[in-house]
Amino acid sequence: MAGNKVEICGVDTASLPTLEHERMQALMRQAHAGDGEARRELIQANLRLVLSVIQRFYNRRENMDDLFQVGCIGLIKALDNFDTRLNVRLSTYCVPMIIGEIRRYLRDNNAIRVSRSMRDTAYKALKARDALSCRLGRDPTPAEIAGELGLSEEDVVLALEAIQDPVSLFDPVYQNGGDTIYVMDQVQDKRVSEEDWVRDLSIQQAMDRLQPREKKIIRRRYFQGRTQMEVAEEIGISQAQVSRLEKAALQTMKKYI
Repeated sequence: MAGNKVEICGVDTASLPTLEHERMQALMRQAHAGDGEARRELIQANLRLVLSVIQRFYNRRENMDDLFQVGCIGLIKALDNFDTRLNVRLSTYCVPMIIGEIRRYLRDNNAIRVSRSMRDTAYKALKARDALSCRLGRDPTPAEIAGELGLSEEDVVLALEAIQDPVSLFDPVYQNGGDTIYVMDQVQDKRVSEEDWVRDLSIQQAMDRLQPREKKIIRRRYFQGRTQMEVAEEIGISQAQVSRLEKAALQTMKKYI
């Protein structure tokens, strides 16, 4: 970054034009009337919206240039379909369209392959959910969505779950300065109980009571699966000495476990 210049996806944000509301409305009318130059200028003036949206997807490790191009498609669709008679800000209308286009791209290019029929069911379920939300004034239940589509509740739930974006355990969910909480910090591992944790801690504390050579023997034997012969060869003593030191070390550790 130099001065006020910031380059994102090869676009110099400092060079992007900014337009007054009246000029934007005039260009919109001209573009809808078929003026290609007005349409191009309108797209160029709203690229900042695309750049701001794709920053939300930065942690997905996707190619930002690809997301920018997809976002531009969403922007163009929004500009072509925007109704100037509506009392809605252009950005308010465009941003959801850009986000939707990017999310469709991510779902269709997901490493986890989902059948076309299941994706179609999921998209129908999303549309039905939005319609029911407006009609009911609340989020509909899966059973209500299924009833609206004439499908089973199980089919609707499976379809919606299939298009969910996979989450990395290392994705941040909260950050305050240098303190970051990751997904893995909020996932319970039922394979590890409190008793396991206390036992491992007590073993570590008992290990700290050993002499350096005894500690190395225990680590090689019980944490790395080495034989007494292999440990003896590495340390440079006889197997009998390794056996004797190992037994003494275990006796010492038993006092503290």
